[in-house]
Amino acid sequence: MAVRTPDPDPEPDDGIEGFGSAQPPARDTNPGWLSEFELEEARRHLPMLYVEAIPVRTDGSGQVTEIGILLRSTPLGEMTRTIVSGRVRFGETIRDALFRHVENDLGPMAFPLLPPQPLPFTVAEYFPIPGVSAYHDDRQHAVSLAFVVPVTGTCEPRQDALEVTWFSPEAAGSDAVSAEMEGGRGTLIRQALANLGLLR
Repeated sequence: MAVRTPDPDPEPDDGIEGFGSAQPPARDTNPGWLSEFELEEARRHLPMLYVEAIPVRTDGSGQVTEIGILLRSTPLGEMTRTIVSGRVRFGETIRDALFRHVENDLGPMAFPLLPPQPLPFTVAEYFPIPGVSAYHDDRQHAVSLAFVVPVTGTCEPRQDALEVTWFSPEAAGSDAVSAEMEGGRGTLIRQALANLGLLR
C-alpha cells in the first residue's frame, strides 16, 4: 500500500493556475505555489519541507489528557489514521504554516495554542524507499518538523479527513493504533508521548 504525507488540494487563493504560465492568476496572493507538473519535477530533485502537528487537549494544569488522530480513507477505500500535515509555502513562517494546516485539517474553530516561536519535538525524514528511516512517503523525500499543538476549540475535520478521534495517551501509543497509522506516524506519536513524559 502506498503511504504518503497528506497533501491537500490548494486553496482558491493559491494561484496555482498562474504560476509558470502566460496567464497570471486573478489575485496573485501566493506566487510561490507550484503547478502539479512543477511540483512533481521539484519532488524528483529536492527534499520538500513539511510541518506536522499532533493536536492535544490538556487539563487545567496543562497536562495532556487526549491525543487527536485523524481518520481518513485512501483512494483504494482503505481506512488509515494520520496527523495534521502539510507543506510549508515559499515565504511562509513555520508558525503560519502550522496555523494554516491545523485550520485546514481541524476547522476554523479548533483554536490552536501556538507559541510565538514554536519548536519541534523532532524532525522526521520521509523517504520514497522503505526502510531508510522509520518514515515512508512513496512520492518524495520530505523533511518534516513535528510539533505538539494544544487545541481548545471544536474540531471538525476538513480536507480528506473523515473524523478526528481523541485517544488517551496510553491508547494513542498502543500497538493497535500504531498499526493503523500511515507512513510510520505511529513512531512519531510515540516520540511525542516520550517528549511529553507520557510514554509507558
